[in-house]
Amino acid sequence: MRQNTSRKKTSTTRFALATALALVVGGLQAHDGTSHTGGIKPAADKAVVADFDIVHTRITTEKNIATFHMAVSGKAGKSTPAATGKLAGSDVFSYVWPTTIDPYEVGFEKGAGILAMAVTAHPDFDDTPLYDENGDGKLDNDGNLWHSHWVVLKPNEACGPGALAVVDIPEGSKPRLPKTWPGFPILLDSPGWSPTLNAETVEVKVPFDDIGVVTAGSFDGVTAGLRVNASVHAPLLCVVDVFKVASGNLSLPGKPNQ
Repeated sequence: MRQNTSRKKTSTTRFALATALALVVGGLQAHDGTSHTGGIKPAADKAVVADFDIVHTRITTEKNIATFHMAVSGKAGKSTPAATGKLAGSDVFSYVWPTTIDPYEVGFEKGAGILAMAVTAHPDFDDTPLYDENGDGKLDNDGNLWHSHWVVLKPNEACGPGALAVVDIPEGSKPRLPKTWPGFPILLDSPGWSPTLNAETVEVKVPFDDIGVVTAGSFDGVTAGLRVNASVHAPLLCVVDVFKVASGNLSLPGKPNQ
């Protein structure tokens, strides 16, 4: 009887170890991209900070809703910029989906630049004046929480060789702008679509009047740091540090629902 009990304990211990190992392996697969299907799946890169190390990105659609999805090798949203106490020279961290969708489809001028969905955090300013993300009754103090934007990007040598910037609105001009434009003199929209950050993934669900503009397009995935110009002048917001590009070359090879 003692021998039997010992065997049972050994068997139970082995089962527990096997279960624990399976959970660990499963967790690793969730972070290395092997459990993600479709879209663009770059290899993990130890040289990139894990929470910005893209291992998968895709866009899927259901009825009129597009879901922008990104997975990283670490915990999504773990890192946010250090506060400086002022707008000038402050930093923005972002998860970005550049697309071939014409900016006109979300309220900007036709052909204004590269339309991108971006999930950003920046503790030194608030650019979602219609929304109270932290629920404290104030609308101007929650830029440090991850939130979504449409941005229009173009190359701007003033930001550095080959660098991109959010397109500036020249003083005195009145371009077509979305109704939820936050008032900054750049092509930026604050539509209020709340991102979901869960473990290694970032997702945003966005409704479209015509979902065909999404399914007919293509996309890429980028993690990046942006910076407000020290003079708070054009170019106002430059992409200064690209952490990783899913395609490796910003060729926008991703196809929605594929």
